[in-house]
Amino acid sequence: MATAQKRVVHYTVNGRPYEAYIEPNRTLLEVVRDELRLTGAKEGCGTGDCGACSMIVNGRLVTSCLMLAPQADGAEITTIEGLAQDSRLHPVQQAFIEKGAVQCGFCIPGMILAGKALLDRNPHPTEREIREAIAGNLCRCTGYTKMVEAIAAAAEATT
Repeated sequence: MATAQKRVVHYTVNGRPYEAYIEPNRTLLEVVRDELRLTGAKEGCGTGDCGACSMIVNGRLVTSCLMLAPQADGAEITTIEGLAQDSRLHPVQQAFIEKGAVQCGFCIPGMILAGKALLDRNPHPTEREIREAIAGNLCRCTGYTKMVEAIAAAAEATT
């Protein structure tokens, strides 16, 4: 069995440059978790259906379990670990805590990043727009109401 030839990829993850020597068939999720040791994104389904592996790549929310790592070469990547700045939580993170929108925590990194990505492109979303923005993120613990409230509260807090 032939092995894929490794290649060097470069990323800026949470503002820091990284270089990884990887096989071209590895996913961005695998590289971020295994090589960079940033474990906030989870592999829930491996098919892009649950959103637990969500990351922001060049300003766009992506399911990192479906993106091959070489596709992100040169990209600016934000993971849940990169949202807090100077020991201060991002407004979406803070709102999730204040609104009690966190239960088991498995889906929360992807949910928060989905909320951040929405607010970056639409700082004043409607409830429907918030629900559409998090539709790709599955949660088995809640009815999503508190998560929607948290993203709406973060929108109000940042204006």
